[in-house]
Amino acid sequence: MPEFCELEREGRLLIVTLNRPEVLNALHPPANAELSQVFDDFVADPELAVAILTGAGERAFSAGADLKYMAEGGSSSSLVSKGFAGITARFDNPKPLIAAVNGIAMGGGFETVLACDLAIASENALFALPEPRVGLFAAAGGVHRLPRQIPLKQAMGMILTGRRVGAEEALRLGFVTEVVPHDQLMKAARAWAEQILECAPLSVRASKQAVMEGLDKTSLREAIETRYDQLQKMYAHPDSTEGPRAFAAKRKPDWTGW
Repeated sequence: MPEFCELEREGRLLIVTLNRPEVLNALHPPANAELSQVFDDFVADPELAVAILTGAGERAFSAGADLKYMAEGGSSSSLVSKGFAGITARFDNPKPLIAAVNGIAMGGGFETVLACDLAIASENALFALPEPRVGLFAAAGGVHRLPRQIPLKQAMGMILTGRRVGAEEALRLGFVTEVVPHDQLMKAARAWAEQILECAPLSVRASKQAVMEGLDKTSLREAIETRYDQLQKMYAHPDSTEGPRAFAAKRKPDWTGW
């Protein structure tokens, strides 16, 4: 059983709850290693298609790296090969990840949100990259992902000052998908997951891969003309004909490409 997180399976949905509320769900190397294995298993499990990541307690999604652990002589690095929370350096996962941000998301916690595909925020959510204020650097991708998700000057305003951004401003800036009342957070996150699960799984994975890898291309033409392996899997599978047949027959499609 995991020590630093809780896992719930609801059909093809996995809910991962960071479970260190006594330190605002800050993560240390053992927790990151555990989460890396959790998401390795999620990617490999053919019965799972979507994951929601959230935090235990009422105060925090994740306050980032466990600085107290570091100060007491623990490792100065909170990263593992797949990154903070086992996902910030995970570039081979075609399955959607949804962050359900229930409170503070700072440093590595915010970087984890940025690494997810959707971010549903409680009205109590608070975001920041405060590393320069403690002599550190947002090394889990924050300084690279944030300027790719919002305008550069707005990103630099956050990165160079460590200032805190509330949920409504986060929505306006564009790194949050939806803001909901605190007590509606998980209901809203599940609703997004359910909408994804209504779609053809191989189409979802092909779309995610094309978006994420296409952003790394030097031109729009190159992004469009690149052959994506998930796209080839989609076209080779019967689901690519099941969808049009179901539409023509006015029935719900029966996806089998899990």
